[in-house]
Amino acid sequence: MLQRAVTMMLFERYPRDDEGALAKRRAGLVSTVALASVARRLGLGEHLRLGRGEVLTRGAEKPSILADAVEALIGAAFLSVGSEQAEAFVLRLVQPLVDDPASTGAVTDPKTALQEAAAQRGANPPVYEVTGTGPEHARVFTATVVVGELVTATGTGTSKKQAEVAAAWEAYRALDA
Repeated sequence: MLQRAVTMMLFERYPRDDEGALAKRRAGLVSTVALASVARRLGLGEHLRLGRGEVLTRGAEKPSILADAVEALIGAAFLSVGSEQAEAFVLRLVQPLVDDPASTGAVTDPKTALQEAAAQRGANPPVYEVTGTGPEHARVFTATVVVGELVTATGTGTSKKQAEVAAAWEAYRALDA
């Protein structure tokens, strides 16, 4: 449902774009980073019922859990109101990301977008520091990214890369605000 709705919207909105460009846009808009951003905008994390372990590791802030929650909302909409209205719901959710072309690029590759934004402002490149907590089988990583004096942001994930991407996205959004 999510991929189909976004694909059709992009095809209609950007009829001159080639398949590669459309695929890249779609990948960004349906990515974990993008869906987690949608969840944060909705304040969804505070409404999630999580197990004790996830609560202790701040699961309501994890991009993967937030993205899964958005996908669950889309599925619930589909089951409740049908395909057509569920697609309209999907488009309302992703529209703010589509309306901001810079954001779409940042969603596709937040680390590169942050590095470019830092360079445009004459700042040093982003510096990441990653820590991990929890048992080996359920590790949670927290990344902190610092862009000179401009911004400091954090992100969490189940891998170092995922945490860095989440932190880069948050820093990019802070710089772009």
